[in-house]
Parts: sequence; C-alpha cells; structure tokens
Amino acid sequence: MSKYYVNKFLFTVDRDPEYLRRYAEDPKTFVATWEQSIGPRLNDAEMTTVTALTDEERTALVNHDYVALFEMGAHFFLNLTIFIGIYDEAYMAKSGPLAFQREFAANLQHWVGKDFPSVQT
Repeated sequence: MSKYYVNKFLFTVDRDPEYLRRYAEDPKTFVATWEQSIGPRLNDAEMTTVTALTDEERTALVNHDYVALFEMGAHFFLNLTIFIGIYDEAYMAKSGPLAFQREFAANLQHWVGKDFPSVQT
C-alpha cells in the first residue's frame, strides 16, 4: 500500500470543497483525475515519485470503502473526516447527530481488542 499517497488523497480532498464535491458525486472519475493530475503535484514546483494507487486502494477509494482503507492502514482520522464530509448531513437528517460516526464505529467493531493496522509510511 502506498499509505502516503492514500493519506495525501484523504487529506487534500477533505480540505477542498470542490474536490470533495467532485469525489462525492463521481468517485471513479475523480480518483482517476487525482492519479493523473492532482496527486502527483506536491506543490507548484515539485512532483512526487509516488504517482499511482494500487488496485485495492483505487477500488476502496472509488467505493468509499472506509473499512478497507482502515484495514490497509489509511490514517484513521483522515479516513473518518473525509467521509463525515460526504455523508454526515444525509445521515444526520435521517438518524440525528453523529449517525455516520456511529455507523463508522459499528463497521469497525470487529477491530475492538485487536491491534489496529499500522499507519506508518
């Protein structure tokens, strides 16, 4: 897993409202765009050497599969906050405050009592 690249995706997309909207509306297209043009740029002058996601990472990002991302070692906080940004409003309207966070926790319940996957890059 290219944990750095996945975490960079989660961090960058979560903090840019336009990226987050595009990712929520059409994840497959946005993830492809990320790999081709957004992700490789470190800043305006530098490019990164890690420029591709693995097939597993790409599939998890496209499917918004936060459990798979967690299990691959994506940073827990980055993984949680991006999907709060995508799902919180709809879940809150349906089930009240913290509804998405409760679902997130329930879907990771099988990790209780185990060592979490390493987020070390």
